[in-house]
Amino acid sequence: MTNASTAPIVDQITARLTRDLAPTRLEVTNDSHHHAGHMGDDGTGETHFTVIVESPRFAGLSRVARQRLVNRALADLLETRIHALAIRAHAPGDA
Repeated sequence: MTNASTAPIVDQITARLTRDLAPTRLEVTNDSHHHAGHMGDDGTGETHFTVIVESPRFAGLSRVARQRLVNRALADLLETRIHALAIRAHAPGDA
């Protein structure tokens, strides 16, 4: 079994957002290869990500409030392991 702190970042992001947001749709994409050699690239290949998440928890919330919920779930990873995170957060039925 892999220790959560040493699991691939995509797996950690997926587990945390699943736990905290109970998403109806969740896609986590590692975009790090597009940023190799750029600022924020630590050589691990796990620094830049895109998250597309749909959750009932986002209903009635602003875009900023939705992003804050995602950021809160990933707070320590954003401080230590994730350099860039693009977030697309939707509630079910959003246009």
